[in-house]
Amino acid sequence: MTLRQVPGTDVTYHLVCFDKEGRERPEGAGTLASSTLRALAAVQGTDEKISDVFFLSHGWQGDIPAAIDQYDRWLGTMAARAEDRRSARTRHPGFRSLVIGLHWPSKPWGDERVPSPSASGLLSDEAEPAAPMSIDEMVDVNAERLADTPAARAALHTILETARRDEDADSLPEDVRQAYETLRIEAGLTSDGDMLPPAAGGVEAWDAQAVYQQLRQEQDGESQGLLGGNAGGAGVSSNILSPLRQLSFWKMKDRGRIFGETGAADLLRLLQESAPQTTRFHLMGHSFGCIVVSAAVAGTARSRLLRPVDSLVLAQGALSLWAYSANVPDSLGKPGYFHRIVDEGLVRGPIVTTRSLHDTAVGKYYPLGAQLASQYLLGDLPKYGGIGTYGIQGLNTVSDDVPMAPTDFNYAFRPGRIYNLDARNFISHGDGPSGAHNDIAHPEVAHAAWQAVLAVPEQT
Repeated sequence: MTLRQVPGTDVTYHLVCFDKEGRERPEGAGTLASSTLRALAAVQGTDEKISDVFFLSHGWQGDIPAAIDQYDRWLGTMAARAEDRRSARTRHPGFRSLVIGLHWPSKPWGDERVPSPSASGLLSDEAEPAAPMSIDEMVDVNAERLADTPAARAALHTILETARRDEDADSLPEDVRQAYETLRIEAGLTSDGDMLPPAAGGVEAWDAQAVYQQLRQEQDGESQGLLGGNAGGAGVSSNILSPLRQLSFWKMKDRGRIFGETGAADLLRLLQESAPQTTRFHLMGHSFGCIVVSAAVAGTARSRLLRPVDSLVLAQGALSLWAYSANVPDSLGKPGYFHRIVDEGLVRGPIVTTRSLHDTAVGKYYPLGAQLASQYLLGDLPKYGGIGTYGIQGLNTVSDDVPMAPTDFNYAFRPGRIYNLDARNFISHGDGPSGAHNDIAHPEVAHAAWQAVLAVPEQT
């Protein structure tokens, strides 16, 4: 069983791993974690009965070791909030949680080996480091994650071999530019998948040469943030890979949406079917994980939930500030992709977001990754901007912008409302181009999440 105990706490969580198509991956013995979770959720009338189910999703750049590290830190901070845990037991007598950490492959060149549990059934901290990859291996990985066609593979070979030879060309060589154009076509990517419904036709306006020049000017070295990281252990960290990182950004952004609508939504619905009607469900996401949990709640025609979830927390969301809007500006009256969450009341309790001006990954690199052309404003707000910078916008009648407060503050969150918490005084530490994007393991952030959980009214 993929069960892990958070170091130094009494908290455990189940790590459920999915492939790029949103299919659950079997554990070592060939069993599915969902079968165990379904049985746990179905228990009734005993001290083992589950009252609250927590779904967590990591975001961009999360392979399996990174997901475990993030969940350990995030849940460790939640577990340390003794006063909030006491309040949960007082507010909801019989409070007993089932915590699920979802893993979806969101890191290009990441380690996706499902860890083996120890004899005790717990996931250990021991992990064999991934071996450096050759260019051929990197082509295999990128072809799997972008487009596995002969044309795409040939294009990837051209790009990666050139990047290994020339780390700082003044401009993309013509054969590399053409290779990127081929890769764009073969990948069949869409833009704005979290702002508006994905449009047919892909990202025709994308220009690899312009991306290369812009990122080279921005960073004058390896571009990082949401677009960052080298190309994976093969000594390739050239600016020539900047357009490849942007294609990977779009692919992982779109994958988060697809995974949320398939694997995550299917598991959530399965547990709703198994659990008593009074069981509460709480979803929390970080970065692209906010797309995952939003997509799981919104669902599709094939993956509608049986009933609304009870709270939704979006920490430093790398999704469009217009995603929940009733009318996205400059879109001819179209609603945001996740507007039905608000329109149909799919969250019974509050929706809480965090935003911080110190998060340069969302504040700077999200717009750079999301845009197809130059940035421009829609009124006082940008077209391409993330919730982790601006909060959820376009819903003024049901949303409030408030500062994040100390751990003894009563937010008095109300069901059915959206709260954009300005967390600049707490989510403020971080090195490198990502800034404070991953700096969410703070008592004040955990307290706000607990307050969202505790704002949910009892069900009868």
